[in-house]
Amino acid sequence: MKPSPGMFDDVARWLGVTITPHQRALLIEFEGWLGAEAIRSGGIGPREIDRLWDRHILDSFAYIRGIPADATTIVDVGGGVGLPAIPLAIARPDLTCLLVDRSERRVWSARRAIRILELDNIEVAWQDIDTMQGVFDVATFRASLPMTRAAVVTKQLIDRSGVGLFGVSRREQQPDVPSAPDGISFALSSEGAGVLDTPFWLLRMTLS
Repeated sequence: MKPSPGMFDDVARWLGVTITPHQRALLIEFEGWLGAEAIRSGGIGPREIDRLWDRHILDSFAYIRGIPADATTIVDVGGGVGLPAIPLAIARPDLTCLLVDRSERRVWSARRAIRILELDNIEVAWQDIDTMQGVFDVATFRASLPMTRAAVVTKQLIDRSGVGLFGVSRREQQPDVPSAPDGISFALSSEGAGVLDTPFWLLRMTLS
């Protein structure tokens, strides 16, 4: 599925943001880059070429639904070739994003995409998350860690009012979620009605 002007309008209403013609152009360029280069770097599987918009860019947009209104900083844990960090940086230029990944190859690819798109609100770090220091408003996870491990990392990285956002699945049925570790609260929501073909299940992780 390729984005249309109407699709961009639907996405903007869903997220409560403005998507300018320049942002639309950047998103289309990023989708093209994913198809041309991200598969070669191992960041996306070869069978995903026909689902880049729906299952990668729109999935990344869904995280915006969980970002607090006063958030300014995001760390994308295991963000690979830039998902969800790059779509977030494009759609929310008011946010400062840090993508962290331990794969040198994927980090190189993400840095190349950022240079091509000329984004100035996102940086990339080649680093293992266990050595990460800093306090962020939001931590995002997209198939990078098991859910309970992501909760522990969330405690490590966010401040008291922050949130961790974990993309659980894209399916009609509500997924099972394990009990939250000590010190963390879980809240699961279904996102994307009327825009996505199947719900995006977003897990919010907050300090308790």
